[in-house]
Amino acid sequence: MNGVEDIRAPGDIERRSFEIIDSEVSEPRPFQGVEWQVARRMIHTTADFEILSLLRFHPQACEAGMAALASGCLLVTDTDMARCGIPMRRMEPLGCTVRCLMADAETAALARERGTTKARAAVDLAVERLAPAVWVIGNAPTALLRLLEHTDSGRARPALVVGMPVGFVNAAESKELLLAQERVPYVTLRGRKGGSALAASVINALAEAVLRG
Repeated sequence: MNGVEDIRAPGDIERRSFEIIDSEVSEPRPFQGVEWQVARRMIHTTADFEILSLLRFHPQACEAGMAALASGCLLVTDTDMARCGIPMRRMEPLGCTVRCLMADAETAALARERGTTKARAAVDLAVERLAPAVWVIGNAPTALLRLLEHTDSGRARPALVVGMPVGFVNAAESKELLLAQERVPYVTLRGRKGGSALAASVINALAEAVLRG
């Protein structure tokens, strides 16, 4: 077929995708170094270049996230989709573990007891019992809002929050609150866009940076 590139190996497809992204974002790029690696993988995940105008990094986000991953930290996600989007082939060499409590029976019981969402209850359980170093929130604004309550009170002090809930109710607003605080490093995406795949892609890019040394 005219114009179709004969590229079949997964690694070659990914490399070619990054080459195309690099070629379509002219220098000087809005992000450099590891921040550009994160932004590029997010674009690769979505084919959406608007990410470049929406993406925001805390000044210590990449450094803090990479240090946590290099130490073999625990990560907690707000969905199983985000958990599955962070493959163990990247986590195992670092000694990292990824957990999601949304499907746990204890989460459902706590949500019923407190009359709240499972996303909010899952955050409470994770803060109380797991104290994860990295949070990956790509779906539920209620999860990010609850985590911010915990960081504000001092009950949680994660190394990094990837906060990218998607949607129309409190998604943009929860991310603005994340941007406004200075207690914990973050990577976020302003507005309504986000999602589990995007949030996971941030971790994948940081893990790749650590593994490459």
